[in-house]
Amino acid sequence: MAPAAAPTAAAPPTASAPAASAVGPGAARAVAGHRLGPVALVVTGGLSVQFGSAVAVLLMPRAGALGVVTLRLVLAAAVLLIVCRPKVRGYGRADWGTIVAFGAAMAGMNILFYQAADRIPLGAAVTLEVLGPLILSVVASRRLMNLLWAGLALGGVVLLGGGGFDRLDPLGAAFALAAGAMWAAYIVFSARTGRRFPQADGLALAMAFGAVLSLPLGIAEAGDKLLVPSTIGLGLAVALMSSVLPYTLELLALRRLPAPTFAILMSLEPAIAAAAGFLVLSQALSGTDALAIALVIGASMGAVRTQSRRARAEAL
Repeated sequence: MAPAAAPTAAAPPTASAPAASAVGPGAARAVAGHRLGPVALVVTGGLSVQFGSAVAVLLMPRAGALGVVTLRLVLAAAVLLIVCRPKVRGYGRADWGTIVAFGAAMAGMNILFYQAADRIPLGAAVTLEVLGPLILSVVASRRLMNLLWAGLALGGVVLLGGGGFDRLDPLGAAFALAAGAMWAAYIVFSARTGRRFPQADGLALAMAFGAVLSLPLGIAEAGDKLLVPSTIGLGLAVALMSSVLPYTLELLALRRLPAPTFAILMSLEPAIAAAAGFLVLSQALSGTDALAIALVIGASMGAVRTQSRRARAEAL
């Protein structure tokens, strides 16, 4: 699997910075590009998820929220198992425990989020869900600057909600918040899986476990509707855009970014969703929305710059 080769080419920070200064501007630009690599992976994954969500909206009337989750996870698992062909021998109890936890987090995150999206607007659901990664960044971080960036991003997320959370369906809001908690767990166990398993093997195994968990729920809600060829086709598009590509990119990014920084970058999701609504659906952005997006993006850029400075300091 081509993307999985990216981490193996990464040079250790202790070697990259001195090399850049020694051989000239060209190497310096290459090192800078390498440092931005994980950020590009996260942003690309976020864009893919948002377009995948648009396809999922078209699919939900055909298969229901749980049916969409099942199609997404089952088809994504099938693709990953075929492409990665992960081995199942040679792993210990702790390795399989990580797989089970990662797969359960993925299944729970998807099930809860689509239940939320079925009851409240997508933008509000994403805004509430992203509070999970933000809280994780605050809890996991031991640096004052990371707390500052997390607080700034949280302010942008709340502002993006437009003060309308009190008018949301309570159950839908609760599902979105619970999905955020599962998202935080997903970040933690995705990082552990990336460290324990080569390439995307752990992701493939965890996705298969999550698919098994969701399958009974999807069959109970959608039944034989899941077997309609056009529904399967849309489900495959959702699986590729919302699971296979972004989860693989995030797994690779977490091998090169600490979980607190990654969690803050996840706050870009509501901003990406709002931008996609403006560009694709012609949904006009208010001044408040624009300010909220600026706060979230500013916090994410600040988190990346803080991490880059820390890496340079450690390399000296």
